[in-house]
Amino acid sequence: MLQSINTWLLSLGAEYGVNPYIFGAIYIGAVPFFLASIAWLVRNARSGRPTLLPTMLAGFFFVSAYLYLAVVGQNIPVWVWIFLAVLVIYGAWSTVRDTRKKIAAEE
Repeated sequence: MLQSINTWLLSLGAEYGVNPYIFGAIYIGAVPFFLASIAWLVRNARSGRPTLLPTMLAGFFFVSAYLYLAVVGQNIPVWVWIFLAVLVIYGAWSTVRDTRKKIAAEE
């Protein structure tokens, strides 16, 4: 069964020009950097320091796997982009909401 899943994933990657293992590595590998950027953002916001750089880094790490898809991918269906846009918008809204709560909790 694992072999058939692997074959299916690799066939999708070949069809769209994306290596699913690289995509997964970027997706999972960006998580600690994203969380560190959010922690840096909260710390800076609480101390009154600039938050632009940690905010931009958090945003970059949040969408890094999708940037790989956008740069390397070919013939990606429109429904995938719509789905990803909804995920990114919801994720951004949720992250902003949670970050504001963390900043306000200290005040």
